[in-house]
Amino acid sequence: MSDQMKDPAAPARPVTEVAVGVLVQPDGRYLLAQRPEGKPYAGYWEFPGGKLEKGESVEAALARELHEELGIDVKSCHLWHTLEHDYPHAYVRLYFCKVTEWSGEPHGREGQAFVWQSLPASVEPLLPATIPVLEWLAAE
Repeated sequence: MSDQMKDPAAPARPVTEVAVGVLVQPDGRYLLAQRPEGKPYAGYWEFPGGKLEKGESVEAALARELHEELGIDVKSCHLWHTLEHDYPHAYVRLYFCKVTEWSGEPHGREGQAFVWQSLPASVEPLLPATIPVLEWLAAE
């Protein structure tokens, strides 16, 4: 049935696979990071993460990206939801992993801002694929 929903005239786009970390503290607060200048959607808020490298698992990519971006080491995470989103610059498959344990204090190693938030989010604009994640968190 999903094939019927696709536009047959639409060109096939490569899929960019991305591991995304939803860092959740015991009190329910979650971390959002701001996209830095020079990247598509600069200034938008999102959950941190990055592209999978060839042959890399989602968990390995997430651990690498969170270490590179925030200087933390993931201790406990699990694949939570998968979502595909068609942005003008890329078609992405997002693997959202709930991260419940890490070592180190997050800090913006790439100069990006980040904030701990409670529902509902108080920062904007939110990256479009971030909005469903907030709905999933609210439903728990």
